[in-house]
Amino acid sequence: MTQSSTRLVLVVAAALVDPDGRVLLAQRPAGKQLAGLWEFPGGKIEPGERPEQALARELAEELGIDACVSCMQPLAFASHAYEDFHLLMPLFVCRRWDGMVVAKEGQALKWARARDLRNFPMPPADAPLIDPLVALLG
Repeated sequence: MTQSSTRLVLVVAAALVDPDGRVLLAQRPAGKQLAGLWEFPGGKIEPGERPEQALARELAEELGIDACVSCMQPLAFASHAYEDFHLLMPLFVCRRWDGMVVAKEGQALKWARARDLRNFPMPPADAPLIDPLVALLG
């Protein structure tokens, strides 16, 4: 076995599901890596944070909502090797939050049916998360 010096990056993502069963996608803004691609909202896990805490913080920062940490249901995870780091990303389903979803970082937002998520160009780490969502939501 060879030892790899690839940096591991831990991030967390949410499948926010509205009362109509649609999932929220956010488009990466111009100037960011992978700009223009659609992704599940979320972000990096800070040292000392549990994934659910990090997700609640990120959703407040990005979307202005207060997500119910105890209502977050782990669904799947992605493990993807990018050129200069390896990404590990759990996906949580969240159906309850307080507040209105607002794009606080200038990103475009779109509610879509799980079965339609393949119509949106996504980063390589997000795309494998579609099948578990389709299985859950139809």
